[in-house]
Amino acid sequence: MASKAEVKDLLEAGVHFGHLTRKWNPNMSPYIYMERNGIHVINLYKTVAKLEEANEALKKIAASGRKILFVATKKQAKDIVAEKVSNVNMPYITERWPGGMLTNFVTIRKAVKKMASIDRMKKDGTFNTLSKKERLQVDRLRAKLEKNLGSISDMTRLPGAIFIVDTMREHIAVKEAQKLNIPIFAMIDTNSDPRPIDYVIPANDDAGKSIEIIMTEVTNAVAEGLSERKNEKQDGKAEAKEASTTAKDETPAETKKPEAKKESAPIKEVVKDKAAEEKENTAPAKETVAKEPKAKKETTTKAKEEEPKTKKAKPAKADDLTKIEGIGPKAAEALTNNGIDTYAALAKADPEKIKEVLTEASSRMAHLDPTTWPKQAKMAADGKWDDLKEWQDSVKGGVE
Repeated sequence: MASKAEVKDLLEAGVHFGHLTRKWNPNMSPYIYMERNGIHVINLYKTVAKLEEANEALKKIAASGRKILFVATKKQAKDIVAEKVSNVNMPYITERWPGGMLTNFVTIRKAVKKMASIDRMKKDGTFNTLSKKERLQVDRLRAKLEKNLGSISDMTRLPGAIFIVDTMREHIAVKEAQKLNIPIFAMIDTNSDPRPIDYVIPANDDAGKSIEIIMTEVTNAVAEGLSERKNEKQDGKAEAKEASTTAKDETPAETKKPEAKKESAPIKEVVKDKAAEEKENTAPAKETVAKEPKAKKETTTKAKEEEPKTKKAKPAKADDLTKIEGIGPKAAEALTNNGIDTYAALAKADPEKIKEVLTEASSRMAHLDPTTWPKQAKMAADGKWDDLKEWQDSVKGGVE
C-alpha cells in the first residue's frame, strides 16, 4: 500500500493556496477554509479525503486493464505530468488538446496509424525512393504527429477515465468526456467549477510543487492497480497449471473402470439363471420382479431431471462489459444491477430496454446509444475478439 498524503506535506508544497477572492467560483465554497490577504485558502483536510477517494477509483480502473488519459497543457504541469505518467505507461497529452480526441477517436487513430506507416516506410526502404523534398515533408509530418500524438500511440480504444490539471484551460476535454460518460478526475482550484467533475481534488493547480505532489500520489495509486492486475494474472496461470497436473494424476484411475465391468459379467449370468428358475416356479413373482426395476427407473430419471436444475442454479461469472465500445464503468454498473452482467445476456437484451435502464440509473447516461451493444456482445460471447476489435476501430464511437 502506498503511503497516504499528509496535510503537513501538502501545506509545505503550497497546495492550499487558491486564487484571488474576486476570481473565485461560488461552487468551490465547500472546499475553501478561509480568506487571507484577499486570497482564498483551500481546506487541506478535504483535499486529503478527496485524494484518497480518487486514488481508490483510479486503482480499480488500472486493475481492470483500462487506460487512464492524463491531460495537462500548461507550462508548469506538462513536464511533471509527462515524467510521472510515463513511469506507469499511461497515455498523456501535454502539447495541446486535439479537438475530437474522444468524440472523434476514429480519426485520431488514423493519424496515429499514419505515423506507424511512415515508420514502416523507413524500415522497408520505400522512404529512400522519394525525392529530397518529399522526404523532408514526410519527416516534418512525422515530427508533428509525434509531438501531438506520440504519447497516445498505444491507446487503441477510448480510455476508462481522464485526469485533468486545470479544467478551466481544458474545458473542451471536460465536455468531450461528459458526452461519452467517461469518469473525470481533476485538480480543481478556487476559480474552477467542480460540478461537471466526478472526482474532485481541490488543490492549487498553478504551482509546480503542488502539481508534483498530487501527481506523485495519483501515479502511485495507478502503479498499485497495475501490480495487482499482474499478480492476478500470475495466480491465474499457477491455478491453471495445478488443475492440469491434477487432471493428469486422475486419468489412471479412470482407466481401471473397464476391468470392474469385466468381473461383473459372470455375476450377471448367475442372476439370469436364478430369474429363469423363479419364472418356472411362481407366476405372481413375475409381477413383483417387473415392478421393482420400474420403480428404480423412475427414481433414476427423477434424479437425472433434478441434476441439471441444480447445475443451472449456479450463478454465472460477471463479464467486463466495459470492453464493449460505448459502455463506461457507470453504464456497466447500471446494467449489472439490472441483471445484465454477461456478454450473453447483453446480446439478447433489447436496445430500448437498455436505454430505459440507463436513463433510470442516471440522467447523464440518457444520451448513450446502445443499438450496437448487443451486436458487440454477441461477438464477445462467441470469443471473436479480433472481429470485435476491427469493428470497434472502423466504427465511430461505437455507433454505426
